[in-house]
Amino acid sequence: MANDRLRTAMLAANLTEATLAAKVGRDTKTVERWIRDETRIPHRATRFRVTAVLQTREEDLWPEVAGNTRPAPTESELVHLYPSRSAMTGASWNALLSSVETQMDVLVFSGAFLVEQYDLIPLMRKKAAQGVRFRILVGDETSPAVIQRAIDEGTPGGLEGRIQLMRRYLSEVADLEGIEIRTHGTILYNSMYRFDDTLLVNVHSHGALAGQSPVMQYKRLPDGPIWKYYMRSFENVWSNGVPE
Repeated sequence: MANDRLRTAMLAANLTEATLAAKVGRDTKTVERWIRDETRIPHRATRFRVTAVLQTREEDLWPEVAGNTRPAPTESELVHLYPSRSAMTGASWNALLSSVETQMDVLVFSGAFLVEQYDLIPLMRKKAAQGVRFRILVGDETSPAVIQRAIDEGTPGGLEGRIQLMRRYLSEVADLEGIEIRTHGTILYNSMYRFDDTLLVNVHSHGALAGQSPVMQYKRLPDGPIWKYYMRSFENVWSNGVPE
């Protein structure tokens, strides 16, 4: 007998056999067999993808599995792990920057590369005029944390100069509505870059430049603990930052 439950769910989602097959990574003929013969039940991982696409439950499509269901695998907040910040392509950074629609938060010591490589200042002007909110935290070059970090990197004085340069860049947009700039003297274990519901966490390793250190890309999920963990850290630094 045909699986009319699956057919009905596909019609409700306005999906054909071909489009459903593409979304769940299976051949169109395979989907056709699922519909044609209700005894043909996909493997559990495939069932999970099908139900996610159709916004339904396994037992609604295949009642036979109702007594054998286990908790569905949870969606991961971790999207990608880059071996270093420099391993991220320019296209990746440009895509994140250009896609911001609501909120961009940055926690760095310098972050001057965003201006020098990706034209951050014109982008901030344009996006702020569209209602995007920016919160940028840069280091206080006179703070012990920054001075020690520069020594650890083997570039005493260099980091301080980069921070002064970044603050000069940011002064051009600091008075625009929706843009807030603060300085901080916090010991940073990570730099953070938030683009709406995407978060990049750049690890700070002792003796290594930030550009040489790994970057973890996370996405915001309703109950995701990692996002909340890192953003709580950002908020703590922000609350103690000094407005420019």
